[in-house]
Amino acid sequence: MLLKLRLLPLALLIVASSAFAQQDKLLTHFFYDKMSLNPGETGLDAGICATSIYRNQWDKVNGAPNSAVLNIEANMNRFFPGGVGISFYHDAIGFSRQNNLLLNYSYPIQIGNVGRLGLGVGVGMMNYGMNPLWVPPQTIIDPTLPVAGFGATSLDLNFGAYFKGKNYYAGVSSTHLSESLLQSTTIAGTQSYQTARHYYLMGGYKMTNVAGGNIDANVLVRTDLVKFSADINTRYFYVKNNKEIAYGGLTFRTSDAVAVVLGYSPMANMTVGYSYDITINKLASISRGSHELLVKYCYYLPPPPVTKARHPRWL
Repeated sequence: MLLKLRLLPLALLIVASSAFAQQDKLLTHFFYDKMSLNPGETGLDAGICATSIYRNQWDKVNGAPNSAVLNIEANMNRFFPGGVGISFYHDAIGFSRQNNLLLNYSYPIQIGNVGRLGLGVGVGMMNYGMNPLWVPPQTIIDPTLPVAGFGATSLDLNFGAYFKGKNYYAGVSSTHLSESLLQSTTIAGTQSYQTARHYYLMGGYKMTNVAGGNIDANVLVRTDLVKFSADINTRYFYVKNNKEIAYGGLTFRTSDAVAVVLGYSPMANMTVGYSYDITINKLASISRGSHELLVKYCYYLPPPPVTKARHPRWL
């Protein structure tokens, strides 16, 4: 029994790898995490916004993925064209730990009265490490099991194009463009971790004044050109005095989960959210679902003072 419990993190690591791309984090609140997946979205909206998301995946399963995200972005058009942002996320799966830190810049292009196109790039670093604690077989030694911990850091690059219209958006992007090979030399020899390039398609549409509120739909498709997954979300917003006060909705993730999402705005420019995923894959019999918490706050600079020019003759 003890051996099975010790080997469970390895099994989870294999499941997470054979399921789609846990090299990149997986979030139910993906519609609030566009910047880290598509740098073209960075600062496209007005204001300075900070978004924090924490995910506890497959609750009560030993070694299951846990993710934490912090995105900060700002519209800089008052000072120079474009938006800037910083994105950090931490992912823990079994014995492995992954940290990504990226600086984003997006250049906006106004397309008539239709909307704005943001072309963005993210440059930063990726750190991956593993500190295994195996209980290996005593008679048949598996040479593929790493017997010592290792860690390495390398360059990470993202690129994306994001278009925002009046009541819809669409984007295409790629992460880990550099496909860096992270290597570390330990007492067990040279160990490595290969990053894989991932591709994303995202889109959404909002309808206003529906049953006294607003309704939106969001879609995110991920692939590494080997496997793919898709998230489909829809939410209803309760509106009071022309402000969205709260929302509730559902998310479906292919081959993984069905989730309930809830959100509330306790004050102007602030949103707190929660989601609960009901697992529908092979871990459904042992998982108690996944929990996710969201906090987002935006600050809007006051408009610049209006300056008036006067002709010297009329002073």
